[in-house]
Amino acid sequence: MTMASTATSRRRRPAALAAGLALLTAALSAGAPAAAAETAGASGIGRHCALMGLLTVVGAEHQEKSCLDDLTTAGTVASGHTDPADWAGLHPAGATSPSGVPGVQIDGYFPDTSTTNTNHGWNHDSQFVIRLPDDWNGGLVVAGTPGNREQYANDFVISDWALAKGYAYAATDKGNTGVGFYKDGKKPGDALAEWNTRVTQVALAAKAVAAQRYGRLPRRTYAAGISNGGYLVRWQLENRPWLYDGGVDWEGTLWTQDDNLLTFLPPALRAYPKGDAQAMYDAGYAKGSEFLWPFHHQVYWDLTQRLYREELDPGYDGDTDAGTPFCASGTPDCDADYDYAARGKYVAPAVRKIELTGRIGKPLITLQGTLDTLLPISRTGDVYAKMVGDRPFRYYRIADGTHTDGLYASFPDRLRPMLPCFRTAFDALAGWVEKGQAPPPSATLPRPESGDLVNACQLGR
Repeated sequence: MTMASTATSRRRRPAALAAGLALLTAALSAGAPAAAAETAGASGIGRHCALMGLLTVVGAEHQEKSCLDDLTTAGTVASGHTDPADWAGLHPAGATSPSGVPGVQIDGYFPDTSTTNTNHGWNHDSQFVIRLPDDWNGGLVVAGTPGNREQYANDFVISDWALAKGYAYAATDKGNTGVGFYKDGKKPGDALAEWNTRVTQVALAAKAVAAQRYGRLPRRTYAAGISNGGYLVRWQLENRPWLYDGGVDWEGTLWTQDDNLLTFLPPALRAYPKGDAQAMYDAGYAKGSEFLWPFHHQVYWDLTQRLYREELDPGYDGDTDAGTPFCASGTPDCDADYDYAARGKYVAPAVRKIELTGRIGKPLITLQGTLDTLLPISRTGDVYAKMVGDRPFRYYRIADGTHTDGLYASFPDRLRPMLPCFRTAFDALAGWVEKGQAPPPSATLPRPESGDLVNACQLGR
């Protein structure tokens, strides 16, 4: 699937809005029996079981409903309703998460032709999970996944927190997963553009099924995500603001014609093996992050460059217009030599499908670590903050935070976990939207000298 450019999507907004509202209106009508059953006296821990049969995820090709005593990872790991491998490494060792939230979980998938997601043995993409707690606060949290992970990737870091506060929760696998995600779609950029479509799709579907379950549409809807999931938050608030009341973007990937990971990963792949620290700094990597370079060189930089270059510029390791290869496929230095500027006419149309503008239509809080060594903050978060300008926005630069909280256990004296700051930011967003309580001004937050860095964070004094 492809998505139009920002300008085109805005011209088409009335049609999309009409279709979405029609879906929600139909779901709200379908929700009347559920509301009636609740009014008739269904209550307590069995309430979700009594109403489960009335729920239908509109547009899903397949869905399975489960009555669970605990929708959080404390319960779903044991019951098999999550996949711990999907969220491995995203939270710091020692992080705690709330538990004890009964409700209904709906797993399923929307129509799709790709088959990279093997969860449940379905071998079908566009899988989703929707969780509906018994004690609902009237809100909904929608998430896309980080990296190329599957729909359970945010369960510990986002879903548990949201459910414990009474929010319904919905997440999508974005329509393609794994290291072969770029094979989806017919043209360059199609696979990434589908991510945005799938988040919109699950947001509409979750609103509809919440209306069925509770008898009314969500009062508030927030988007939240990490890395690629953070990019999705930005895109949704820029292009589908009518679906949301705000969002929290944790180290979102930046895609513009001038700034994206294809511009700073190749310089790192060239400079690091040569020991050229100055070239690393020139590429955007922070001074003080040197101790993280070996791990990222071994694990992240090359793989990330290759996957996203294959998605956006697959012809680079194939034939040029002249009929001769730029480099032979599989040559170790192929992507280290990639020159984004020189490939402009090939890559620009694909980037145009997914590019960001900064023109958010609802409040947004962005967080990024100053030692992010996969997406350097100077080339990503700092740039996007300037793009947003004076719109409703807060930007917190977390001193000593890095891209993956799982690394904190290896460097507890040098790193600061991002997770507690994300959760604090989520609460700040809710207060901003619902009570008019403006969050602290944008700032670089220093690493505390004491206290529980794994589970506590303050955004301001």
